[in-house]
Parts: sequence; structure tokens; C-alpha cells
Amino acid sequence: MGHLDKIDLSASLTREKSEQKIERLQLRLLHLRLVSGGLLGTGELGPPLCIVFEGWDASGKGGAIKRLVGRIDPRHVSVAEFGVPSEEEKRHHFLWRFGESLPGWGEMSVFDRSWYGRVLVERVEKLVKPDEWNRAYGEINAFEHGLVDEGMTLVKFWLHISDEEQKRRFEARRDDPLRRWKLTDEDWRNRSKRAEYVKAVEDMLDKTDKGYAPWNLVAAESKHYARVAVLKTVIARMEEGMRRWGIEPPVSEGSDYDKST
Repeated sequence: MGHLDKIDLSASLTREKSEQKIERLQLRLLHLRLVSGGLLGTGELGPPLCIVFEGWDASGKGGAIKRLVGRIDPRHVSVAEFGVPSEEEKRHHFLWRFGESLPGWGEMSVFDRSWYGRVLVERVEKLVKPDEWNRAYGEINAFEHGLVDEGMTLVKFWLHISDEEQKRRFEARRDDPLRRWKLTDEDWRNRSKRAEYVKAVEDMLDKTDKGYAPWNLVAAESKHYARVAVLKTVIARMEEGMRRWGIEPPVSEGSDYDKST
């Protein structure tokens, strides 16, 4: 049984329950973000926070990111999306293009796709040679280890949905004139390679799930459940990261925040 097989895709929440939880969790994250950014409290900057989203097409990454940053001032968070590398980016080592978007102390960045494209789409679509994507696991581990040693809190998500749910979401996008732009011929073509992508994801999890930068596997069959799970995880990891550097997370009085949310 692989990592993906162990994810309970039956996990769900109603929209109403999810929205109630998200509102409270967003307030807690906002408080932590303001303290970590030196805008509240002692003014001491907290550790860099980088949140990486990977997952199946239509697994809800965009919706999860929207809720994650929903209450944060746009000046206090950076959201970067990474697709096919440009011709200029191809001239450099594959990790080069991500450097400018990495957060510094007191900063927060969210990556919609990341350096894991090298061992996922670039592997499956044969955009790079086997020795290149095989070598990338060690390069990614060393890269992430260095970032964490320098202080970064690195939170990695894989949003998982079934093949059937992905097809349903694709068809819903196809039939919605305001969301049709999200769906491409390549998205449909990639569905035929699901088995190859599953193998690539399993290898990725086997080789890059490390104690300093663990993967968080999120059941995303229910978008409402996934959004809450993402917020809870980021808050917990952010608090751990602050404590690691001697910063005690604040108590969020008046926000109606409860860790049992």
C-alpha cells in the first residue's frame, strides 16, 4: 500500500461548518503573521514561513490558498505561481528560479507549484532526462535542509483527490463559462497518465519526506475539509517554528480561536 492509498478520502465537512472554522482559524493565522512580521508584540521578526502546494489538477490548491491568505494584508504575504520554466530559466539550475520568491525573516510566501515539478511533470512528460530527475531528489533535500537550517519553516502540502472526483471537477469546469479557462487540453491528456503520475508522487514522498521538511497529505475530496486542514496545519507548524527560535506564540484573545476548532 502506497502513501496515497492511506489517505482517507471520505473525510468531509459541510460548507457551513467549514466557514465557521475557517473564520476563526484565519484570525489566529493573522495574529501570528502580525507578530512574526514584527508588526505586533516586541517587534522581533519571526522565522521565514514558506508554504508549498502540490497536488492533482483540480484538487483545490487555488481555493485553499485563497482561504489561507484571505485575512492577511496583501503587503504581508507573497503568493507565487510556477508553471513551465521560461527559456531564460532553462539556462540555469532548476532551483534557480525559485530563489527570488523565497521569504526572509519576518516574511511569508506561498508557492502554487514548486521545485517538485522536476520530479513530477518534468519526469512524467519526459521534459528532462532520467539522470536529471533522479539526481533532483538529493538536490531538493539538500536545498530544503539548508533553508530550514537557516531558520525557515517549510510547510509542504500534497492535495489528494480520486480519479473519479478529478473527472467530475473537470466536467464541471468545462460546463461553466466562467471557469472554462482553468481547463486545457493538456489537463485532459494528463489524466490518461494518472498511473505514471501516481508512481512519481509515491517516489517523491518516499525520497523527500524528511523530519526537517515533512509532507502533509491532505484529503481534498471535500474542498471544505481540505481548506480547514490546511489552515490548521499551517498554524501548528508556524507556532512550532516560532518556538524553535525562542519566540513564544501569542495568545489570541478575543478572536474566538480554539485549537480544537
